[in-house]
Amino acid sequence: MTKLSVNINKIATLRNARGGDVPNVVEAAKNIESFGAQGITVHPRPDERHIRYKDVKELKPVLTTEFNIEGKPIQQFIDLVLEAKPAQVTLVPDAEDAITSNSGWDTLMHREYLEEVISEFKSNGIRTSIFVDPDIKMIEGAAKTGTDRIELYTESFAVGYSKGDFDAVIPYTECSKLAHVLGLEVNAGHDLSLKNIKYFSASVPHLAEVSIGHALISEALYLGLEKTIEKYLKLLK
Repeated sequence: MTKLSVNINKIATLRNARGGDVPNVVEAAKNIESFGAQGITVHPRPDERHIRYKDVKELKPVLTTEFNIEGKPIQQFIDLVLEAKPAQVTLVPDAEDAITSNSGWDTLMHREYLEEVISEFKSNGIRTSIFVDPDIKMIEGAAKTGTDRIELYTESFAVGYSKGDFDAVIPYTECSKLAHVLGLEVNAGHDLSLKNIKYFSASVPHLAEVSIGHALISEALYLGLEKTIEKYLKLLK
């Protein structure tokens, strides 16, 4: 079964909009775990407009599932990850002012940089993943960096699927197969939802984990958080 990691950035966004500590990020994460999710994902950014570095430090001691920290590996982020020592770090090439992740790494151009960062994380016992577009060359480049996993950037699939283009999943199928051959495990995330997750997970082999935040939290406004997570887990079987 593909594991579900819930990105809780949107819960922090809601908290930050009002100030104070409601909703409480740590309490929300613990509830998400109790509802059956197999992981918690956070994506702290330098401006801390949603998840704060302080949140990461408070979450680590209380989580019982896999903790995944995403972000661009600037020194501040690297130091945070090395302090928190999550199960997994996902490297994302975000511009500092990006609203959300909007592209994967050019693993050929940035190979040496990625190799250096990945080596440091792995030497500290942290599993590494690289956020990549569904491009065969980028998968081949990722395999040469020493990473453990890739995370396929799924926006183009989600957009195509919403328009009835079911073939939009084909590049993901091909890239996942290649990654498996090259010894990489495969994660996926971005714009996956209750509407498209079953088709995606059924079409993409060797899918270890999906990370879902915006859609899941939005759907939970209507269905409730527990029921929404239950639905995802059922569709991922």
